[in-house]
Amino acid sequence: MKVIVVGCGRVGSTLAGLLATEGHDVRVIDRRPKAAQRLPDSPRIRFHEGNGYSRAVLQNAGIEHADAFVAVTSGDNSNIVSARTAKETYRVPIVLARIYDPRRADIYRELGIPTIASVRWTVHQIHQMLLHRHLSPELSFGNGETLLIRSEVPAYLIGRRLTEFDVDGEIRVVEVTRAGRSLIPAHSISAQAGDLVTFAVAATALGRLRGFLDKELGT
Repeated sequence: MKVIVVGCGRVGSTLAGLLATEGHDVRVIDRRPKAAQRLPDSPRIRFHEGNGYSRAVLQNAGIEHADAFVAVTSGDNSNIVSARTAKETYRVPIVLARIYDPRRADIYRELGIPTIASVRWTVHQIHQMLLHRHLSPELSFGNGETLLIRSEVPAYLIGRRLTEFDVDGEIRVVEVTRAGRSLIPAHSISAQAGDLVTFAVAATALGRLRGFLDKELGT
């Protein structure tokens, strides 16, 4: 992909480096020229000085050919103006924006701009880690409403069909790793010793999943 990242702080520079190592072409925009010093030395990363909502700067960065646009400056207003410009003016297929005020995040998601609400996400993650210490999310979606959790199957559940763990709208088994190989379980597959199971689970149902998995531990 060709990705434009607006904001070259810790998040933007780290993201740019990660994308570059994966083979993507990255254009980073920041109004502070010294911010370029944060970027790793990579032929796949180019730095552009200026505001992320300036059409001249965006065009110089090649936004007409961008596959994705990410706004991660320290200012909500800058991020949203930049993101809306990328989405509405240049029709970039994937547009994401970081928003510190979670009340604004809901508004902009309704406009079709997925947002990462930093405060809400951080609080949610800490809260879940405190309450469910054995369940560390592999991945979260939205503002953490849905999570992917991996866990080894407890001994008392071995022999039961994996689909028996599903709870409509709350918990679903989406993958199992068995003897080092990953598979999507069919309805007839039963749990075996050593299975590592991936659950898609609603954050509100973590207590229920913990009940399944911690019963044997007595916690």
